[in-house]
Amino acid sequence: MDIPVIRSATEAERQKVVGLITLSFASDPLARWSLSEADRYLRVMPRWVAAFAGNGLAHGATLVVDSLEGAAMWLPPGIEPDVDTMMRIIDENADERTADLLRVLEQMSGFHPQEPCWYLPMIGVDPVVQGRGFGALLMRHATMRCDAERAVAYLESSNPRNISLYLRHGFEVMGTIQVGSSPTVTPMIRHPR
Repeated sequence: MDIPVIRSATEAERQKVVGLITLSFASDPLARWSLSEADRYLRVMPRWVAAFAGNGLAHGATLVVDSLEGAAMWLPPGIEPDVDTMMRIIDENADERTADLLRVLEQMSGFHPQEPCWYLPMIGVDPVVQGRGFGALLMRHATMRCDAERAVAYLESSNPRNISLYLRHGFEVMGTIQVGSSPTVTPMIRHPR
């Protein structure tokens, strides 16, 4: 079996990458807690993905398995999520969970390293090919780059099933975030090796 090629996504692939991540997060505990109705999830999540993680695409920081079976939407040091659009999306979709969601996001921000780092807002694999090692390939590629640059990497795991993957790639748990009825979010950091 050939080892899949990991490469940077192109700007022309933006919609496909956003669609892939939206599909891969369809059973994510935090995503579905905040967008529990299927129609609302499908309407809102693509905008959220683009705002939260899309700014890295123009910098070659979004990694994909060559045929778009998986994607890791990294933000390089100095590149931030589109917070204004994220807040607009939250305001437009406010419900009884909104106050808790805002506190979760505030705590996530509190764990984010102050030093420049590579930030992984979102990583996902198409559900029909999950379990084939694509997530591990994406993580290995990114962590090798971080090591070569002597850069810190940071993420928040919104799905407890993924924590073991991150631990295998050198991430360490920094703590946990849980507010009201929210699922637990686990901030994790990786120092270069």
